[in-house]
Amino acid sequence: MTSALFSPISLRALTLPNRIVVSPMCQYNSVDGSATDWHILQLGQFSLGGSGGLVMTEATHVNMTGRITLKCATLCTDDNERALRRIIDFCRQYGVAKHGIQLGHAGRKGSTLPPALGGKPLTKEQGAWQTVAPSALAYDQGWHVPRAMTLDDIAEVKADYVAAVGRAERIGYDLIELHAGHGYLMHQFLSPLSNMRTDVYGGSLENRVRLVLETFEAARAAWPQDKPMGVRVSATDWVDGGWTIEDTIVLAGELKALGCDYIDASSAALDPRQKIALSPGYQVPFAEAVRREAGIPTMAIGLITGVRQAEEIIASGKADFVCMARGAMWDPRWAWHAAEELDAEAPYAPRAMPAHPNARTSVFPNRQKPAA
Repeated sequence: MTSALFSPISLRALTLPNRIVVSPMCQYNSVDGSATDWHILQLGQFSLGGSGGLVMTEATHVNMTGRITLKCATLCTDDNERALRRIIDFCRQYGVAKHGIQLGHAGRKGSTLPPALGGKPLTKEQGAWQTVAPSALAYDQGWHVPRAMTLDDIAEVKADYVAAVGRAERIGYDLIELHAGHGYLMHQFLSPLSNMRTDVYGGSLENRVRLVLETFEAARAAWPQDKPMGVRVSATDWVDGGWTIEDTIVLAGELKALGCDYIDASSAALDPRQKIALSPGYQVPFAEAVRREAGIPTMAIGLITGVRQAEEIIASGKADFVCMARGAMWDPRWAWHAAEELDAEAPYAPRAMPAHPNARTSVFPNRQKPAA
């Protein structure tokens, strides 16, 4: 039986051998926004083919104010670009996966300690900076109060996205994803819980989606037409009165009309009052609804760990891709193991071919494949 999970798929001129994506994962190991040797280890291991057909570089911020922490990645200086180019060149030399990058801005959720150090807002002595947001509303008690962005600020941020897209192209990325979820800047504009503006960027749904649409349109125009570009969203705030799946479907339709190639459907992280109903694959229904109602390819994410679970998501048409983060960290060879279980083929980097099942029969002559 042919595996849906291991069937190829094309987005514009980019063809991927399977539907498995390594999600962007913040590493908090950059120096002045620049990638380090850690990223060779982190992205390099995912590039060998065992983690999926597409590997995403962590949320990379379009300016220094947009960082979540002092240790977050940015793509706004020549040093940032050179450092990341070194990492991606290494991955291409030794690996077989395609590479994408997620571009974002933290907005009011910036200027914090890394999660491993508590994730709290930085003090002045620790290097805190002035955060910005659609409105001067803090994320939570004890957090920095952001400065409400002016129209000039908004124009500057859009220009920073375009500049980062140009740098990503020079580095050689295959795909770009704009981050409009997880409570970061663009999500803050989308949600009525964080956007209290009274100008053209606030109030109605039409106004609140304006920044995302304008930024995407400008970024899409700066990116080669044969390369795909998608958007990650939080499909719901999980808070009464907040952003909803119905709003997300409207946004997805507008983005599709502008040339968006997929929606990466996550949820939450805008408001600490959120109440999330956690369960395996709990966010898959969001990807399914967007795919069905907006007619755009989707990526499903959230507690997807089982091989049969992932296969069913793709085979039943709930999503076009499954994204793994902690699962990929736990098992960077998950795709190879899944291919064996589903009697399918996954790509292997040349130097990893000794691990291919066909090369192991002499080592494990009595080895049997798992039962279907």
